[in-house]
Amino acid sequence: MAKTDHHLKTIRIWLTLFIIGLALSGITAFPLETELNWLADSFSDPNTRLAQWIDSCRDAVVYVNAHYPFLSYGTDWLAFAHLVLALVFVGPWIDPVKNIWVIQFGLMACLAVLPLAFIAGPIRGIPFYWQLIDCSFGLFGSIPLLIALKHTSQLEKLAA
Repeated sequence: MAKTDHHLKTIRIWLTLFIIGLALSGITAFPLETELNWLADSFSDPNTRLAQWIDSCRDAVVYVNAHYPFLSYGTDWLAFAHLVLALVFVGPWIDPVKNIWVIQFGLMACLAVLPLAFIAGPIRGIPFYWQLIDCSFGLFGSIPLLIALKHTSQLEKLAA
């Protein structure tokens, strides 16, 4: 029973971190203009490549919000999707063995970030270093899911 409790506790800790990460990703997709203004203002040297890229992103979002605010509705839906996906992981948080497929799905989604970033990134003119930042979400997101999957598999063996 102690091993079962240990595995369940470990799974819940890592899934909680993943859920919080997804929820924060979603919540921060709503106020993009405010966040980009803050980020652009935080650079001490505005002549670096990164600062210029952030300025360019901020200028685009400001322009779009001023002239075509309906386009930002797409990022609202992106934010909503992150929040809904966070809710999906409540299932394996409650019963990981029954909902192991959700953890596996999450891992596949994390893996799918890589080809999306490396295919769509160049097409959309995203700098390579920013594509790597985007990929890091998939790589870092997979860590808690891999740990949860490992402990779920062990929990499943104990139940058998």
